[in-house]
Amino acid sequence: MSTARKTRTRTRVGPLATAPTAAPALDVDALLDDRGTGIIVCCGSGGVGKTTASAALALRAAERGRRVVVLTIDPARRLAQSMGIEQLDNTPRPVTGLRTNAKGNRKGGGLDAMMLDMKRTFDEVVESQANPEKARLILDNPFYIALSSSFAGTQEYMAMEKLGQLHADARRDGTYDLIVVDTPPSRSALDFLDAPERLSSFLDGRFIRLLLTPARGPARMMTAGLGLITNALNRILGTQVLRDMQTFVAAFDTLFGGFRVRAQKTFELLQADGTAFLVVAAPEPDALREAAYFVERLSEDDMPLAGLIVNRATPVPPGSLSADEAMAASERLRKQDPDSLTAGLLCLHADQTRIVEREALLRDRFAAAHPQVPTAVVPALAGDVHDLDGLRRVGELLARSG
Repeated sequence: MSTARKTRTRTRVGPLATAPTAAPALDVDALLDDRGTGIIVCCGSGGVGKTTASAALALRAAERGRRVVVLTIDPARRLAQSMGIEQLDNTPRPVTGLRTNAKGNRKGGGLDAMMLDMKRTFDEVVESQANPEKARLILDNPFYIALSSSFAGTQEYMAMEKLGQLHADARRDGTYDLIVVDTPPSRSALDFLDAPERLSSFLDGRFIRLLLTPARGPARMMTAGLGLITNALNRILGTQVLRDMQTFVAAFDTLFGGFRVRAQKTFELLQADGTAFLVVAAPEPDALREAAYFVERLSEDDMPLAGLIVNRATPVPPGSLSADEAMAASERLRKQDPDSLTAGLLCLHADQTRIVEREALLRDRFAAAHPQVPTAVVPALAGDVHDLDGLRRVGELLARSG
């Protein structure tokens, strides 16, 4: 197994115990080329570029000979635009325009892309687990429609459900040898790991079981206590809403255990040696703090961490002038000519240099607290990534950083 793949070493979070140190380099190409890696999960807080990183990694892996599918959960649908596909949906779509090598082939590589349809994935789970009559009863239920469309954690759970489906298909027919997952944008990076358990616990919880009681026959119908609870729920939720919930739960009863089993299998899949987590962060204090929490959580749950991607780093300005030297030269020129263009450029150079230094210090602090986490640093591009060439450029920068 490549030494660049993953580390399960527990890392430290909190005040630094040592002086800042440089992080080991993340060898992205070694990770992509390692046939023992079947799943790459890009995770992190929202707004750090997970979608772009996922797509760039998938494209680079495909052009290096892997058969790849990338699953994105991106409301803005930027991935579809970048990959030249009119519209992504719950079915993998082939990406055209991949580069060939000098011999006119990609060593058998290929790339499909898809975007999670949360409700459709939930529907597929129901249809696969229930007979047609019961499935239709569930799918048409208003409470189920609300649950499958907007319940907190459903998107994260269904992302993992779709991952499980893709993994099972890949093992059965060999369609793909690498699955790249762009995790859902959420307030906290930890939501992604907690959501499957939260949803399965809700569906198998005491409140839902309480709603089931009236539907389980006369012998266990309304006790005085249950009647009081039901009356209270009627006042809070309304009679129709409560009836919809009870109808849904009665029909869904046989599937409850399945959801918990599926959540457990998903968790085990994420812990497997064939999975590699990449934590994506921006070079900002809050984003790197969130990344630190996620690194620690992955370690606690014994999940294979491949490394950290620091995305959109400020490029190092050309020249050898330090920030202080540039600022001093700018002030001297302004005394001679207040409107000096050169003085303004020197001032910009000083500002950018200081930003680069501040970001480097943040990375060094992260490395000191997490010395075993390989890191790749991707400089910010001048414009948005909107096509395959842009994704290809990001992939090259990722590989070069190692």
